[in-house]
Amino acid sequence: MEDRQFKDNTRLIGVLLALGAVLLWGLLPLYWKLLKEIPADEILAHRVFWSCIFLFCILAYKKKLSNIKEAAKNKKNLMLVAIGAITVSVNWGLYIWSVNSDYLVEASMGYYINPLIVVTLATVVLKEKLNRWQVVSIMAALVGVAILTIQYGQVPWISLALALSFALYGLCKKLTTIDSLTGLMLETLLIMPIALGYILFKEYQGTGSLRVVPYTTLVILSLAGIATATPLMMFGEAAKRVPLSLMGFAQYITPTISLILGVFVYHEEFTRTHFISFGFIWCGLLIFSLSQIVGMRKLHPKQVPS
Repeated sequence: MEDRQFKDNTRLIGVLLALGAVLLWGLLPLYWKLLKEIPADEILAHRVFWSCIFLFCILAYKKKLSNIKEAAKNKKNLMLVAIGAITVSVNWGLYIWSVNSDYLVEASMGYYINPLIVVTLATVVLKEKLNRWQVVSIMAALVGVAILTIQYGQVPWISLALALSFALYGLCKKLTTIDSLTGLMLETLLIMPIALGYILFKEYQGTGSLRVVPYTTLVILSLAGIATATPLMMFGEAAKRVPLSLMGFAQYITPTISLILGVFVYHEEFTRTHFISFGFIWCGLLIFSLSQIVGMRKLHPKQVPS
């Protein structure tokens, strides 16, 4: 009885951590909007710098700084971390720009279709086989993207670039043997000299924001590391406590919150065409998620709760 209660409490904590993480990620646009007067490239540089500082402090507190040195010894890991650092920087920068340029709806689409891009990449790179329902889900998402493309005469490149960059980042993480916290620390550490150099260069040129924006904005900017790492740590802890199927569903909460913010808070355009397009993508995700759950039940019938 006590063992079962312990498991229930562990799962409840995991669920709360997962929900907390995806809620924070979903509400992150509110934070970036507070920094709208600062160019996206500068925000990105500060995000990398402060994330590196914050993660260093966390690893020092946990007495895990030696993990960085151990991880860096493996050349394959280091190469994958370097590629991951580039892809996540592109993803972060594009997302910040899209939020502060009023493209939050299009950005949310990118994170909706991301799981389907991940599966497609796994098929191409890792030679994993798709089942027929996964093929149907990808086709449904493609129809959704095509509808927007035909209606507006241009490909929703923000959505596709965000989805692809994050999928590539996820692929790099999958191929490494480093835990997520140490991995992110290494990624930001590799990019940090460039980020810091860019900040100093802009200030030297007189085009930086540090001497122009209000002090309160600078304080908010310095919290970028906490805003970046906190949900990641929560999600990492949640993954140890709850079923993978639940974690899969939880990831759809983030773009849903972003979409709601874009439409109802920032009043971005969301026409009937958008609704139809998103409808196809949502149907694709539903089919994809159900196929994942069915697959897990077949593999682990006793481990997946009914």
